[in-house]
Amino acid sequence: MSMLTPPGMGGKYRVTGAAYPRMARPRRRRRIVLAVLGSLLGLALLGYGAVQLIGVFRGDDGKRNTSAAAKDCATPAPKTGAKSASGAGSGPAASAKPAVALPQPGQITVNVYNATPRAGLAKAVGDELKKRGFTIGQVGNAPADFDKKVPAAGILVGSPKTDQAAFSVLGVNLAGATHQTDARETADIDLILGDAFKELTPKEEADKALALLANPAPPAAKKC
Repeated sequence: MSMLTPPGMGGKYRVTGAAYPRMARPRRRRRIVLAVLGSLLGLALLGYGAVQLIGVFRGDDGKRNTSAAAKDCATPAPKTGAKSASGAGSGPAASAKPAVALPQPGQITVNVYNATPRAGLAKAVGDELKKRGFTIGQVGNAPADFDKKVPAAGILVGSPKTDQAAFSVLGVNLAGATHQTDARETADIDLILGDAFKELTPKEEADKALALLANPAPPAAKKC
């Protein structure tokens, strides 16, 4: 019996010769693989959590923006004939007043002056403006400061205190006319006809322009 054989053991358990039983090496590869998989799983969980947090914050902003847009778009336009808080109907008689208060042509006194070589131009233009309701003051040749010195269609000259709306009402009748002020204290306006003048704006077009001035188009509604 070999000295390597434990006492009391023999037969098939007997160890003989120089051969020894080999011990199996620990399987480290499996542990490494499991460790790598565990690390990847942990990273995946961390990434998922970060994405969820970002989504929560973005979701709050989106809800706020959506709520604000809904408030802007949810305001209904008043219906024709609907009753107001006082119980009165809002029909045509209760419609909104013009956004801009414009003077009537009869409230505007216009002096018509001719700064061109064409004879009779001031009188012809003055007669046409009178037909359109304006009050006509002086008619004749332009002062020396403007005579033969107005290349444009015309110039409107008034006092610094002249209502700008009066310039607008008269200006729609002469496209391209500019306006300036002088030292006068009266409310009348000089219309000085220049070399580029051909004719007044057709009355129908002037009336449409006045209507737009008195009732500006409402701003475009937001798309919901």
